[in-house]
Amino acid sequence: MAGLLETLIVPRASLAPVAGSTSVRFSQFRGLKIHPTRSSVKLSSTRKARLGSRIVCEAQDTAVEAPAVTDSTWQSLVLEADAPVLVEFWAPWCGPCRMIHPVIDKLAKQYAGKLKVYKVNTDESPGIATQYGIRSIPTVIVFKNGEKKEAVIGAVPESTLTTCIEKFL
Repeated sequence: MAGLLETLIVPRASLAPVAGSTSVRFSQFRGLKIHPTRSSVKLSSTRKARLGSRIVCEAQDTAVEAPAVTDSTWQSLVLEADAPVLVEFWAPWCGPCRMIHPVIDKLAKQYAGKLKVYKVNTDESPGIATQYGIRSIPTVIVFKNGEKKEAVIGAVPESTLTTCIEKFL
């Protein structure tokens, strides 16, 4: 989830184009670049006006997020893991799943090195969801030594998940 941290007023003269790209980098503000927007507004039946550009923080691409696990990677990533594993079962159309995603990603960062965190899209990997009796999403399951230890159903607070995780570390 992104938010506005600070407003920048940058004169056009300080912008430098990026070689081979349609985006522009700020010369004195590292990690920021401008992406031209492709959207437009119809002014009349024949004219359109561009709506400008958006400023993007390049660091957002480096944020740790819980990677996806699929039918083909389930055995090696979850069941044969050498550390406890937290798995979120979700689907793209699920509103509560979107609410809990930032919490799962935060826990992945917080417990890096102690806990492995993955997400299973139940639409893409229904076999895994069926195998573990997933009937409601989001469902978060903690595995240890390849065994299902505890399940939490629904978009619960971070503290609930933290309490669950701490039991198995």
